[in-house]
Amino acid sequence: MQRKNSAGFAVLAAAFIQFFLATDSAAVAIGGGVTGGSALTLSGIFEKLEVPFDPANGALNEVGADTFQTPNLYVFDEDQNIQITVTLAVDVGTAPMAGDIVASHYVFFDPDSTTTIEGYVDFDADIFGIATSTAALENSDFLANTGVAYLSPTLRGLEPSDSVSIDPLNANRLLIDFSASTPGDYVRVLTMESPIPEPSTAVLFGIGLAGLAGFRGRER
Repeated sequence: MQRKNSAGFAVLAAAFIQFFLATDSAAVAIGGGVTGGSALTLSGIFEKLEVPFDPANGALNEVGADTFQTPNLYVFDEDQNIQITVTLAVDVGTAPMAGDIVASHYVFFDPDSTTTIEGYVDFDADIFGIATSTAALENSDFLANTGVAYLSPTLRGLEPSDSVSIDPLNANRLLIDFSASTPGDYVRVLTMESPIPEPSTAVLFGIGLAGLAGFRGRER
């Protein structure tokens, strides 16, 4: 009996640790694709970048001002699970309010000549909103990744012919439809806080662990 209880205690303890580690995980981009436009004809692909990254036409961690020059759709994660102190204006979706916890992601398309692209980017949390204007991008730059240089900041954002939206059937998916040349199209996506366990759930885990520990103690 002692061996069974010991095994049960170990399994529950492992689940308890995994459960709470999972609640601290960052909200990140998890996938995407190029589905149309001349970028698809040019074999453009979706690519998630990890910081540090090394663009072909720029220095380490530089983005903007023609540093990539490919038909690919890119994303990289910026600051994660940050509690903001002011309401953040967005151009698409819902503005996160002071006290909300958000994660930030930078999505861009930087071709070497005028190119169109349709595609999507998936995240592991629902999208709050999207900054597509120069002003909204500048106001949210405090969420940018430390060490990344955002070049040509006054030229960031989208033109009237470009569009981004949140998929009405999947709040985790960003839909894009861009036409870009120099210096490219750049948007910031703000996703919602990763789920945090209810206090009652944590208490139940604790009770389970305590109960198994008590059984082990009595058997000894």
